[in-house]
Amino acid sequence: MLQATIILIDLLFISLLTFGLYFPRHRRRDLVVAYLVVNVGVLAVAQVLASSTVGVGLGLGLFGVLSIIRLRSSEIEQHEVAYYFAALALGLLAGLSAEPTVLTVVLMTLILAVVYVGDNPRLFRSYRQQSVVLDAAFAEESALIAHLEGLLGARVHGVHVRSLDLVNDTTLVDVRYQVGAGRAPTATPAPVLQETSR
Repeated sequence: MLQATIILIDLLFISLLTFGLYFPRHRRRDLVVAYLVVNVGVLAVAQVLASSTVGVGLGLGLFGVLSIIRLRSSEIEQHEVAYYFAALALGLLAGLSAEPTVLTVVLMTLILAVVYVGDNPRLFRSYRQQSVVLDAAFAEESALIAHLEGLLGARVHGVHVRSLDLVNDTTLVDVRYQVGAGRAPTATPAPVLQETSR
């Protein structure tokens, strides 16, 4: 009965994480399946390990192995990695608990609260990060920043030049900027923008 209760608590929390936080904010269906399966799978394995003589060490090792396998299988954004680890942690907390305790529920609630606040769209909403391909080669960082601020109409906080092609006259940069904090866009050709994360 106690094990059934902790399983139901875990299912409640993973449902809140997946359907209450992740999907309404990011709308990526394939990761919904991944989060649910990973959570329930870790819960099931941790329940078996907790009731055997294998010990918690193997359970934590399983946590690490699953993380490496999943994170190397496809490219996912950093906020999606956070949701992934939250799903793993919820499954482990529930799976390694012999019975529902106040501490377990508080820790699971804390995980959801941190994800809710940290991934809130209203938190640092004006900050962006993009990969930008410019149709000009910029060897000087100050000129590059000035050009990007003019194109984006934003204040640039950091640039990382990934490729500088002097032959084809192009520059590929990762740029971090704040919209609404820079000067107005100039009448120059728009760059090719590839958004990486927000």
